[in-house]
Amino acid sequence: MFTRTESFREFIRFYPMVSIIVAIHLVLYLLTILPIFPNYWFFETFSGVNLYIMEGEVWRLITPIFMHSGFSHMLFNSFSLVLFGPALERMLGSGRFLFVYLLSGLIANVATLLLEPLTYTHVGSSGAIFGLFGYYIAIIMFQKHMLSKQNSQIILTLCVVSLIMTFLQPNINITAHLFGLLGGFLLGAIPYFNKKDFSKSIISTANWASSKRKSAARQSPLKVLIWAAIIIIAIVGLLAQK
Repeated sequence: MFTRTESFREFIRFYPMVSIIVAIHLVLYLLTILPIFPNYWFFETFSGVNLYIMEGEVWRLITPIFMHSGFSHMLFNSFSLVLFGPALERMLGSGRFLFVYLLSGLIANVATLLLEPLTYTHVGSSGAIFGLFGYYIAIIMFQKHMLSKQNSQIILTLCVVSLIMTFLQPNINITAHLFGLLGGFLLGAIPYFNKKDFSKSIISTANWASSKRKSAARQSPLKVLIWAAIIIIAIVGLLAQK
């Protein structure tokens, strides 16, 4: 599901929206580094600046989704999209996938506007990509038949790791990551939500947590300490951002 075996032409044909978004990432990055273009103009015009948004430049709620601060930033987000986007685009269709992607990014940027200072500036597609994770989690909870158990475990593991790294890495828009994840989850959960499914999901989650707790009791003290350290570091990282 997350292993890419298509040729370049097949990838573009099968996943047009993912291909277009990655192409926009690349084009905008080149526009900001090649000396034949007014490089700073693109950052000044398309980056997310809360103060300018409040003054009426509302396009800055969308354009930062496609802008990146450097090559490694652009490459990592584009790679993440190429890895996790195609499967969801095939499930949802190109139009609906684009809607989820853009609306998740918009929710992340609106949250950034409301919760961060007016001087806060941000770029990057991480909020939208976390929205894809959130949508996957909604599928796992409410439409289990759409994903295999193995793929569900992969998604949940990577989501947890990504959340932990959100609090450990510097210069990360934590607000965008968290609200992008929440936005994607709500977009995926609302169409399928009913009390019966929700109750089943809560019960299954509780059973899963209980089984993990029992298995943890059988783990070596060293493994327990390592996982405890990871959780503590994540909490400290969150507190340090306040």
